[in-house]
Amino acid sequence: MRKDVLFIQGGGEKGYEVDAKLAASLQQALGEVYNVYYPPMQTNEVEVDFGWPEQIGKELSKTNNEVILVGHSLGASMLLKSLSENKIKNNIAGIFLLSTPFWSGDEDWVKGLRPKEDFANNLPKGTPVFLYHCRDDEEIPFDHLAIYRQKIPYATAREITSGGHQFNNHLTIIAKDIKSL
Repeated sequence: MRKDVLFIQGGGEKGYEVDAKLAASLQQALGEVYNVYYPPMQTNEVEVDFGWPEQIGKELSKTNNEVILVGHSLGASMLLKSLSENKIKNNIAGIFLLSTPFWSGDEDWVKGLRPKEDFANNLPKGTPVFLYHCRDDEEIPFDHLAIYRQKIPYATAREITSGGHQFNNHLTIIAKDIKSL
């Protein structure tokens, strides 16, 4: 039986199209044993969190009981928000977060994206968490990785020398960690 991988895209006007290369790279690196499911996230400007956590919950309900979660950029932060604030019925085999922004500040537009202070305590217990960030990321400051290392001390963090925000559209390192589960 194939293993389900739910890949949540990053934000931006063309986020889905741009991250399609990441999802395809991951599928290729994982091979036939895995099924990378890549649904488009619709941005609802009325919702303070763009409605993504609710959409993530709906997409999770479409997968098998056990699922591997991968999120890029805004999608990674919304995965964390969804997992830490909602009841998840699935067994999460692993959480893989790429270029994850840490939302802070009191601006109205940030409040719906910002994680709760104790979010890490509310992630699925015993689930491995992996963090990836390229040092030359031109979108999300590299020091956001250090914040997540403090907030999720049990996570495995991978500092990648180069690849930019899009990891040069090459996710072999993530696939290797997924296969190690």
